[in-house]
Amino acid sequence: MFQVTFSDQSLSVLNSLPQADQLSLMEKLSSMTKDILTGSDTGIGRFQRNGKVFYRLRLEELRVYFEKINIALHCHFILHKNSLNDFLVRNKMPSSDEAVLENHQSFWDYLESLAKK
Repeated sequence: MFQVTFSDQSLSVLNSLPQADQLSLMEKLSSMTKDILTGSDTGIGRFQRNGKVFYRLRLEELRVYFEKINIALHCHFILHKNSLNDFLVRNKMPSSDEAVLENHQSFWDYLESLAKK
């Protein structure tokens, strides 16, 4: 079992959720084990960014991005499914300066793909 810590962004989103959703999210995070994080069939996504391994937990309409640091899981972001910021995190684009977004061809490719649906 890991200690769970939150960034300012993730704590703000957590506090804005209904209490039942808060409890569900905390239950999922607190039940994480080392075996779950290293397994391949767990529903936990994994990617590297700036030399660190990040995990993505899907929980209904939310996406929780966290990192394992020693005995803790540090939640960096709690984002809504299919939001712009979720897209930015998944595609490793800078989310702090969204104006830079239009310089990335993958963003325009993404928008064009939405228009084709």
